[in-house]
Amino acid sequence: MAERRVVSSGPWRDMWRQFVRHKGAVFGAGLFAVIIFAVLAGPLLWRVPPDTPDFSSLNAGPSMAHPFGTDQLGRDLLAQVLSGGRISLAVGLTAMVLSVLLGTLVGVAAGVFRRLDGPLMRLTDLFLSLPLLPLLLVIMMLFREALSSAVGTNTGIFLLIVTAIGVTSWMPVARIVRGDVLSVREREFVLAARASGTTQLRQITRHILPNILSPIVVSATLGIANAIITESALSFLGLGFPSDFPTWGRLLSDGVVYLSEFPWRVFWPGVIISLTVLSVNFMGDGLRDALDPKLRGRAAPL
Repeated sequence: MAERRVVSSGPWRDMWRQFVRHKGAVFGAGLFAVIIFAVLAGPLLWRVPPDTPDFSSLNAGPSMAHPFGTDQLGRDLLAQVLSGGRISLAVGLTAMVLSVLLGTLVGVAAGVFRRLDGPLMRLTDLFLSLPLLPLLLVIMMLFREALSSAVGTNTGIFLLIVTAIGVTSWMPVARIVRGDVLSVREREFVLAARASGTTQLRQITRHILPNILSPIVVSATLGIANAIITESALSFLGLGFPSDFPTWGRLLSDGVVYLSEFPWRVFWPGVIISLTVLSVNFMGDGLRDALDPKLRGRAAPL
C-alpha cells in the first residue's frame, strides 16, 4: 500500500488562498495595480504635456486627440489626471504610513504599559472628539504660508497635507492596536517570555507585534483611501495644491465651475478617485479575512 504523503500548507499559503478566494479583493488588487501602473507609466506612454495650453481647444470634449477632453486653457485632462495621480497617491501612501506609525506606537504603549494606558486613551478620545475637517482647515491656514516660504510652495503644501492628515487619523489605529495588545500580552507564549526574563522591548518586537499585524495591515489599506479622500476634499475647498500643480481633488475643484456646460471636467477625476478608494477598500476586506485565522475557514464572499 502506497504511503500517503501529507503536505502541510504554511500560514502564508493559507493567507494567499483565502485572499484569492475573495473575489472583491482580487478585483480590488487588480484595479489598484492598473491605477498604479497608469499613473507611473502613463506619462511615459501618453506624452502630451499636462501644463501646455492649447487655445484652439478650450474646454473641448473627449476626442481621439484628447480622450478626457481639455480644461479652460486647453490643457489635456488625461495628462493632468495621470500626472496628478502621482501626487494624490503619494499623499495617500505617506499620510497612511505616518498615521499607522503613530497609532501603532500609541496603541502598543497603552497596551503594554499600564501607567500610560489611561493618559494615552484619554488623549485618543480627545482627538476623536475634535471635528476633523475644521481642524484640518485651521492647520492649513495657520501653517501654509510659513512652510511655503521655508521650503517652497509645492514641497511645503505636500508636507503640510501629509502631516495634517497623519496626525488627525491615527486614533482608530491606536484603539484597535491597544485592544489586540491587551489580548496578546496575556497569552501563554508572552507569559512564558516574561517569566524567563525577556525584556519588554523584546517581548514587543518578538512576540506582540508579529501577532497584531492583521489589524495594522487592514488599517493601513483603509488609511490610504481615507488620506486620498481627505486630500481631495482639501484641494476641492481651495486649501490644497495650487492650480498649476494638479491633483485629482484640484481637478475636481477647477471643474465645478464648468459642471453644467462641460460635465467631463468633473466626471473623470471623480471616477478615478472613486475607483481608487473602492479598490483599496476591497483589498482591505480581503486582507482582513486572509490575516484573521478565525475567518479563513469561512466561505468566500460573492
